[in-house]
This record gives sequence, structure tokens and C-alpha cells, in this order.
Amino acid sequence: MGSGPSIDETWQRLGAMAAMQERHNRLVHPQWERQGHRYYRAVWVECAELLDHVGWKWWKRQPADLDQARLEVIDIWHFGLSEILRAGKLDRDLAQRFAQALAEPPGGDLRLAVERLALSSLTTQAFDLDAFAAVMRALPLNFDQLYRIYIGKNVLNAFRQTHGYKSGGYRKTWNGREDNEHLVELASALDARSDAFPEELAAALEKRYAECS
Repeated sequence: MGSGPSIDETWQRLGAMAAMQERHNRLVHPQWERQGHRYYRAVWVECAELLDHVGWKWWKRQPADLDQARLEVIDIWHFGLSEILRAGKLDRDLAQRFAQALAEPPGGDLRLAVERLALSSLTTQAFDLDAFAAVMRALPLNFDQLYRIYIGKNVLNAFRQTHGYKSGGYRKTWNGREDNEHLVELASALDARSDAFPEELAAALEKRYAECS
């Protein structure tokens, strides 16, 4: 067995991420849980984007960009967590199941794991937590990384919304680089374990965005 998170740690951090996701979803729409958003569709589309970052085209050279691949996994988690919250399934039993799945040894074929998650999303129109955990193990991406990167991407998503993402006024490319790339660079210069990390990262994004205007 691998060294996965404890059930208590998983439950605590799931609660923290759920609270952030709830706030973000209400920023997008105050009654988000009643809008019938197709989170499963967003999951399989993100799966395709993930594959683009690790490479799947046999007719051209495609070096893997694991930093961006991990961010795509975090995007999938945003939608999966939203589905879990909307379905009212976030409880200690789910935390235990997730912790046990992540305690399995890392490894496996990443592309196949991503395809299984996409297939499950299409056939069930729901979020498959076990298939998602298999993608994490195959990348690999541990629970601590999931938690820390999720916080960073959640901050970026909120930044996008407050800067006109929904209305179309937001610029996703800053000086020829996507905002995801700036996020990775800025977050790496900060202490992700600090309680002030979200606020510090938001301020750094604000400064970089203004500089690139």
C-alpha cells in the first residue's frame, strides 16, 4: 500500500476545499446548485485537455508538461467537488473511501486512467471518485499536492471572475503566456502552507496582471 492521507486529514481538508468551492460557485451564480450545470461534461472535456499536456499524438514530438497536467487534474476536481456538493454526498464515508483509494500504490498508465474517468463521466453523467483517484495515482499527484494546488487554482478562478471572465472582458493570455503558467510561477515563490497564502497569491496575480496590461 502507498502512503496516503489519514481519514481525519482527508475529511478536514475536504471540508476546507468544499467551503472554497461553495464560495466560488456562488460567485458564478448565487443559486448554482439549482442551475442544472453539466459538471460531468466539464470533467470529460478537461480530461481531453489533460491528455494534450502529457502528449498522445504519435505523429509528432510532444514533451510532457506535468505542471500544466496537474492543473488540469485540479480543474477536474473543481467540477467533481461541485457535483459531490450538489448531490449532498460529502461525508466522512466519502473521505474514508478517497483516503483508501489514494493509499493504493502509485503508478499505472496515465492515458488509460484519464480515458476511464472520461468514459465514466459520459456513461453515468456523474463524478467517479475512484476513477479520479486512479488518475492521481498514475500522474502521480498526492493528496497534499491536490490540496495545495487546488487552493492556488481556486484563487485564480476567483480572480478571473472578478476581472470579467463571465462577461468576456478578462484576458487569459498575459504577455504571450496563459494565466495558468503565471499561477504556477507566482505560487512557487510563496509559502503554500501559510494561512495567508490565498491572499498573498491573489495580490501577486493582481500585480502581474496589471504589469502585463
